[in-house]
Amino acid sequence: MASQPNPIPINPGRIHQALTSYQLAMALKGAIELEVFTHIAAGAITSDAIAPLCNGTEKGVRVLCDYLTVHGFLTKANGAYGLAPDTAALLDKQSPSYMGSVAGFFTHPAMVNKYRDVAALVRNGGATDHTLAPNDNVWVEFARYMAPMFAIPASIAATHVTTPGEPAKVLDIAAGHGLFGIHVALHNPAAEITFQDWENVLEVARENATKMGIAGRFGTIPGSAFEVDLGTGYDVALMPNFLHHFDFATNVTLLKRVRTALKSGGLVAVIEFVPNEDRVSPPDGALFAMRMLGTTPSGDAYTFAEIDRMLREARFGAGESRSLAPAHQQLILARTD
Repeated sequence: MASQPNPIPINPGRIHQALTSYQLAMALKGAIELEVFTHIAAGAITSDAIAPLCNGTEKGVRVLCDYLTVHGFLTKANGAYGLAPDTAALLDKQSPSYMGSVAGFFTHPAMVNKYRDVAALVRNGGATDHTLAPNDNVWVEFARYMAPMFAIPASIAATHVTTPGEPAKVLDIAAGHGLFGIHVALHNPAAEITFQDWENVLEVARENATKMGIAGRFGTIPGSAFEVDLGTGYDVALMPNFLHHFDFATNVTLLKRVRTALKSGGLVAVIEFVPNEDRVSPPDGALFAMRMLGTTPSGDAYTFAEIDRMLREARFGAGESRSLAPAHQQLILARTD
């Protein structure tokens, strides 16, 4: 009798974990609020030691820390907890690269609610609304909460767009927190930055620019990037995390406006999460498309080929991609023809 083939292994646990993954987001947010990672870094490594520091119960801390250990944020040996390397670098409040504030935006009720009916998003091809009303407060919250996430890519991108000591007039479009323009100014003391965004968001950029030491070297343009006078004669136009909000044709229209603002030979610097042509790799670029499906009517995660085509249709030269590793975004550079 012929042997029967082995049945294909199935994993119902994976389905269970996916359908309860909201618990991971909220558990991580809770641990950040309780400063669990900071307490562990400071030497409180058992649940009974951590509990009084965060006004929690020993049981509650144990369950939370065990849960985060299973998910790789903590380690555990002989009842003592430790921090995984990325947790230590990014979620200990004493770390210079602390980014725990991003939880406030990613788990904001307005963001979570956008995914309560993904079936409807799929039927519609995107969200039925987009928070682009003038001076909407959600973008102030984005600018305040998310700034730490972009410090690394901003500092790397800055080294690719200007040369220290060479005067440069730089436009930072939809600047938000302003970190991309600020890091250009820090990299090049001869650079002058103009931040463009809604007036209420520009308050955050002004605060950050002053705090980070470039007071007197920046200006602002309040209003919509699609409507306001951007000015002319810029050497560099930064477009960080903006094109993904819109469809292809709208981005071409915006890029044409940007080209007009640049001097001959000027540089546009696009920063985006970029999937490969297969659209399922690398993970961060590929997964970003779902973020746009849930939060915009027509936005997407665009491949390099698509962004390059946008640039060419706007009469820029060929795009050139640069890695911003360890950040998961790409920098795409092109010059006016």
